[in-house]
Amino acid sequence: MSDCVLAIDQGTTGTTALLLDQNVEVVASANVEFPNHYPQPGWVEHDVSEIWNSIEEAVTAALSKAGSVNIVAIGITNQRETSLFWDRTTGQSIHRALVWQDRRTTDFCLELKRAGHESMLRARTGLVVDPYFSGTKAKWLLDHVEGARDRAAKGEILFGTIHAWLAWKLCGTHATDPSNASRTLLFNIHEMNWDPVLLELFDIPAQCLPRICDNAEILGRTHGLGFLPDGIPVAGMAGDQQSALFGQACFGRGEAKSTYGTGAFILMNTGSEAVTSNNGLLTTVGWRIGGETTYALEGSAFIAGAAVQWLRDGLGIIERAEEIEALASSVENSGGVVFVPALAGLGAPHWRPEARGLLSGVTGGTTKAHVARAVLEGIALQIADILGAMESDAGIELAALKVDGGAARNDLLMQYQADILRTECVRPTVLETTALGAAFLAGLGVGFWNSPAKVRETWREDSTFSPQMLDDDVEGHLAAWAAAISKA
Repeated sequence: MSDCVLAIDQGTTGTTALLLDQNVEVVASANVEFPNHYPQPGWVEHDVSEIWNSIEEAVTAALSKAGSVNIVAIGITNQRETSLFWDRTTGQSIHRALVWQDRRTTDFCLELKRAGHESMLRARTGLVVDPYFSGTKAKWLLDHVEGARDRAAKGEILFGTIHAWLAWKLCGTHATDPSNASRTLLFNIHEMNWDPVLLELFDIPAQCLPRICDNAEILGRTHGLGFLPDGIPVAGMAGDQQSALFGQACFGRGEAKSTYGTGAFILMNTGSEAVTSNNGLLTTVGWRIGGETTYALEGSAFIAGAAVQWLRDGLGIIERAEEIEALASSVENSGGVVFVPALAGLGAPHWRPEARGLLSGVTGGTTKAHVARAVLEGIALQIADILGAMESDAGIELAALKVDGGAARNDLLMQYQADILRTECVRPTVLETTALGAAFLAGLGVGFWNSPAKVRETWREDSTFSPQMLDDDVEGHLAAWAAAISKA
């Protein structure tokens, strides 16, 4: 029987369970999808019972594939800002979870800006005022669910993002880590605690918030789950993008990665310094291990892989997501079509929550292949905006960008990304770096691996995509993108 770490990667559209042995070989993995719910335009919700079912199914399937294994620790990584309150006794959510893409708190964010709170919030949290972040969602739930505010004040209901609820379900502990806490607009990233000034501003009772733990620390042990044995330590947690940064072994200042999932996210390690952005990026906590904090700069594009899902489910242009590469490759270019993937507003560096998706340059000769290619290019062009801002803030020109996530399998997208960035994109052999990061953190939490250096030793390259497009062509693509953005 081999010893393994179990990583639970709870994402926006599905859950992945991954078993990793001490040699950092993937023993088995399984993914189970679940639905999003859209009560009205701009609102996005999850039924957390469906999330829990997906976790049980994914873990059970991975264990079935693996055969006889001994799980020494569990690591959790999660879609970060998705928020809920649950009953302290039953664990039942008082309302569907509000997904990070949800925009229902846009008006409240405008009120905060008009009242002059934006600079204070940015100084304390490293974040901009936007519906993306959890604090506004917590306030909405307390204001709109009958009796919620009174129950929160009495400590009868608990708040957290998905990882905190999972920890509660797995081992009965109400805890969060600094990477997730730093995405709430309630956490002071310099003092590393819940900020009483911000709690008062958002009217959030402190007693409903989780305690802050390190990213690699035993929180508790499994009990009464049925699909997992009792007594397994839950020993690591991190928000999905910080977990991917860790899984990509970006431990040095200036090292960066881009993850292509439902959204697209670039993070750059800035070491012990919380770098303030002048270009609309976020200053966030990467991780805290052994009491030492590592910070990062982040730029987020809300829609990446979700745009491919829209082509599949919304427009019916493709039947399976994997078909988009062949379809897009069937034409030499997009035929002048530009797609702005603002299906849930625009994130960094624009921060325009009211923006909406846009197809421009459509003519009578436009085909579904041109649209498919434009969608892939739109995903990459967002990254170019973010990376340019990041290099300016950090004063570092990247020699290469590490890439991961499901869409990183798409060679056409990765080649276009390298072309438009004018820098190499390096893809690892294991693309599930979000789950890898959670596994590594849990393993460090129980001594399965003795140092992050072991993680760096195991990182292996699969492919490198080098820029091939002529500079004049790159400039043409960027100009067309800028014109489309101005219309969106």
